[in-house]
Amino acid sequence: MLDLARLRALHAVSVHGSVAAAAAALGYTPSAVSQQITKLERETRTTLLERRGRGVALTDEARHLASTAEELLAIVERAETTLEERRGQPTGQLVVGAFASSARGLLPGVLAELAVRHPTLDIRLREIDPHLSIDLVARGAIDLAVAHDWDIAPLPAPEGVEQAVIGDDLCDVLVPVAHPLAARPSVRREDLSRQRWICQPPGTVCHDWLVRTLRAAGCEPDLAHQAEENHTQLALVAAGLGIAMIPRLGRGPLPEGVRAIALDPVPIRRLYALWRTGAARRPAVTATVETLRRHWPTVAAV
Repeated sequence: MLDLARLRALHAVSVHGSVAAAAAALGYTPSAVSQQITKLERETRTTLLERRGRGVALTDEARHLASTAEELLAIVERAETTLEERRGQPTGQLVVGAFASSARGLLPGVLAELAVRHPTLDIRLREIDPHLSIDLVARGAIDLAVAHDWDIAPLPAPEGVEQAVIGDDLCDVLVPVAHPLAARPSVRREDLSRQRWICQPPGTVCHDWLVRTLRAAGCEPDLAHQAEENHTQLALVAAGLGIAMIPRLGRGPLPEGVRAIALDPVPIRRLYALWRTGAARRPAVTATVETLRRHWPTVAAV
């Protein structure tokens, strides 16, 4: 009989693309994941992973087995959901994926409250880009995601995934205090042409939103500096190297030398909680979503 833990390890490698990434998602060491795969190869008398450069690739047999593992894990999830529902309280492990600023600005208080109120619930946080987290929920790699979209780029929820709105996060234009726009109470998109921008790298939601927003206003943005972390972008703005548009969640106090200006109309990104339909009745999911939504007004007011 195939061991479920070993199938879970193979499925994680399939979803995350490498042994190291699968280990991080499962909370194991890469060595432990490799050992599980090796044991599964002996059980099945099949080669499952092949060396490709510095990484590994799944064989055809491994991809077929990983697909079967996904079905089995979904059955196990339904069984666990039924048991937890019968107990009437959140228990077991819940893996939550959240994008960086929500992991910093929203999740600490939420996780702390859940730990006190539900001591038998073991929540594990994973910081994940929102582009990736929805697919990871759909494939069963994580249990719940905190993701976001922008007013001009709605968030698609695939079949089998449900979502609930957590709240709206507002965004400001951040400029050096010596910048010509710093004295203005607000600006419009048309006022932002011919500026040097500091933004996230291409392929991220915030980068794509900035480019699309400015192009819609007839501006081709000059993307002078690119940095993933909002705090790095703030440091670059403080140094007088450009301007940025950064949401308020997780931004923290502005450094000396940086001014926030309202943009008219105000850019909004909406935060969502997403989970698989099969886990919708699970008390751990409902309690976490309720706590996220209850904490949001306090966080959004900062």
